[in-house]
Amino acid sequence: MKNIIRVFLMVLVAGTFSSFIDAPHRDLMTAGVQDKWTELFDGKTLKGWHALPGGTWTVEEGTIVGRSPVTEQRHGLLVSDRTYKDFVLDVTFKSIRGNSGIYFRTDVVGGIEGVRGFQAEVHPTDDIGGLYETNGRAWVVKPTADQVSRYYKPNAWNTMRITAKGRDITVTVNGIVSAELKNDPGNASGNIALQLHGGQDMLVMFKNVRIREL
Repeated sequence: MKNIIRVFLMVLVAGTFSSFIDAPHRDLMTAGVQDKWTELFDGKTLKGWHALPGGTWTVEEGTIVGRSPVTEQRHGLLVSDRTYKDFVLDVTFKSIRGNSGIYFRTDVVGGIEGVRGFQAEVHPTDDIGGLYETNGRAWVVKPTADQVSRYYKPNAWNTMRITAKGRDITVTVNGIVSAELKNDPGNASGNIALQLHGGQDMLVMFKNVRIREL
């Protein structure tokens, strides 16, 4: 009887100890999966992207640089080879001249504008972090100048985060919410793209482009 009790206690203690060890371990494993980021820009090449006609895209000192002359009427777009559905996208940008943007869940449709879908606005001074639907509803969320001044740093590097999960979309600039939509009827998946607006003298830079799929 003593041997049976001893074995039972050993099994009980082992099971309890295992539960204390395994629970955090499982949490760490889950967190590892959920927090897995994929770099979309390797800092050296434009591998994983393709350019649509209009403007030029180069890699200079670890940065994607977009340029376009005022005589170019087409939107110059650097488009991801892959499409994405639910994700968190981080991009660091510096806007020097002209109207740019970070497209997401977009369809390539051709024509002067090239795509249909949402862009999170990038600009030297105005509307940064707002949501504009090209070939759709136009401005859906347009921040005021006062709002922009709270989170945007002109002539400096800024970080934008776009979270798209189901029909909910949130955009932050430097950690502050600039646009938010609930149950939006727009595209549920599509390409990511960087924009050079047609008909403008353009100079914009991007780096630290990474995505975490949800």
